[in-house]
Amino acid sequence: MIWQLFLLDVVVMCLCWLWATKNHRAGIVDVAWSFCIALNIFITALWVELAPIQIRLFIGVLSSIWFLRLSWHLLRRYLAEDEEDRRYANMRRAMGKYQHLGFFTFFMFQAGLAILFSIPMWSLLNVPEAAWSAETNDYVIIAGMIMMIAFVGEVIADQQLYRFKQNPTNHGKTMDQGLWRYSRHPNYFFEWMHWFAYPILGLAAGLYSLWIYPLLMWLFLYYITGIPFSEQQALKNRGKNYSDYQKRTSMFIPWKPKQ
Repeated sequence: MIWQLFLLDVVVMCLCWLWATKNHRAGIVDVAWSFCIALNIFITALWVELAPIQIRLFIGVLSSIWFLRLSWHLLRRYLAEDEEDRRYANMRRAMGKYQHLGFFTFFMFQAGLAILFSIPMWSLLNVPEAAWSAETNDYVIIAGMIMMIAFVGEVIADQQLYRFKQNPTNHGKTMDQGLWRYSRHPNYFFEWMHWFAYPILGLAAGLYSLWIYPLLMWLFLYYITGIPFSEQQALKNRGKNYSDYQKRTSMFIPWKPKQ
């Protein structure tokens, strides 16, 4: 079934690539990535009937809601922007006359990443009920607590930043209130936290390899797609205002700010 899901993701990404080719705004790929994961999860939870019902409900409902909420947030941000996201504008300039082929390759790569980050949920849903431990419900409760804390934290962080950016008087300023007072990237922190729910569930099913996913997400956020670009752009756009914020505020894990 994983190959069928990959083909579905490829179709979604192709459609989004055509849209981005038309309007020169490749940021839609972020929305599509999250939506593809939600789609993969929902379809698997609906059609695969191997895992216990509480696992199917946990992943089919809570995980789907997580990624659908993220898709909506990214779509709202995409629609609010008048110009292409700077990340993709820079990519477009770098690729020059090969930009259409380059972005097609990039969109297909994102389809692969959508499958990669769907594997924890897909794996859990494909473990037969008989293979789950007697303490499964205890692990579900722990994973559910992690999921809810992460969900509330990320929603609050995203809403605080969205409202801050919607206020014209904040142009050129750095968001340093609410959760952003304790972390420069609280949204990334709670996104990372959410990925611990799946290896916790994996303990009840003997899927110890799922612990690689919090590490993978941390590597992506900390070194590749998240923090480095955000910090670079913030320094470029807000200069000393942001460098002062860097000096007093934890980069990732929420912590008491320096005086």
